[in-house]
Amino acid sequence: MGGMEATRSWEVNRGLPGVAMLRCPDARVGPLSDDGSGQTGGAEARSGRRVLVTGANGHVGRRLIRRLGGGWPATEVRALVRSERAADTLRALPERVRPEIRIVDYRDEDGISRAADGCDRIVHLVGILKETANARYSEAHETSTTAVARAAEKAGVGRVVYLSILGTSVDSPNACLASKARAEAILMEREAPATVLRVPMVLGPGELAAHGLRARASSRTAFLVRGGRSLEQPFDAEDLVDAIVSALADSSPESLSHDLAGPEVLSQRDLVFRAAAVLGKEPPRVVSVPLGLVRAFAAVAARLTANPPITPAMLGVLQHDDQIDPTPACEALGVTLTPLDATLRRSFGIDPETGR
Repeated sequence: MGGMEATRSWEVNRGLPGVAMLRCPDARVGPLSDDGSGQTGGAEARSGRRVLVTGANGHVGRRLIRRLGGGWPATEVRALVRSERAADTLRALPERVRPEIRIVDYRDEDGISRAADGCDRIVHLVGILKETANARYSEAHETSTTAVARAAEKAGVGRVVYLSILGTSVDSPNACLASKARAEAILMEREAPATVLRVPMVLGPGELAAHGLRARASSRTAFLVRGGRSLEQPFDAEDLVDAIVSALADSSPESLSHDLAGPEVLSQRDLVFRAAAVLGKEPPRVVSVPLGLVRAFAAVAARLTANPPITPAMLGVLQHDDQIDPTPACEALGVTLTPLDATLRRSFGIDPETGR
């Protein structure tokens, strides 16, 4: 990695029971051998551990695969995707980090069980923000998580790491947040240990949130719901991968959850202005769009179209105020948060040395 990552200095973190983590500029976070020495020999050094990653074709999945495949000791990655098109995104990865690919429907418990066979850990990244006629929250979250949990038990997997979102609650009136919470509960109640990582907006190169933020910051006029009053706490994509890899190294029998977020809380309006400053542009003129108007549009669109641009539940998640103290989770996982401006520069492809 270039830019800011190469300037970081890392230490061995022994904050987790029975876990030693090596932090270095190249790998950022990577598991050591069981004795903490970093030394393994023979076939063990060649094979390392095997991790199954579901939803592996997304940006987070591909970042994780690059980190695991390029780290030391070697980690074999088995990637689970739903289609040939998704598999093609992984086949395009460099050969040295290209994973073994399995194409399986996430509702297929037997298929997921076969994919999990021989794996030490599972990272479950499957999830949707927008529900459509062909992609239901219950199937994407609860059904897939049930299949993963059962597969983990059959395979004797040491830990399942599940990516969720801030604000989940089984009592939430928001269908997405409630569904995610039920998926979390499924994992917590099963035999295989699980770690749930709840995160807000994730920013990094190629992320849809970064693309949208840049577009608003670069425009002369930004149309923001409620004038951009919702609170954001953007989380760096590489910090998220740090957290996932750290959670994978936990060999304890307990299931636990962590709420993670970036180092700053600011309104959506101020985030757009901050992004404009990083891009070297004048801040846009903000036009406030009434929340009621957007809600009405979302409700009508959800009723009339199979794949609406926005749904009421999606709008609710996007307008949810993210304001937490990430310190406990960062200390538990050994994650050092990237400053917001550095995250924005990397997300926009700006060289920190030249500013271009």
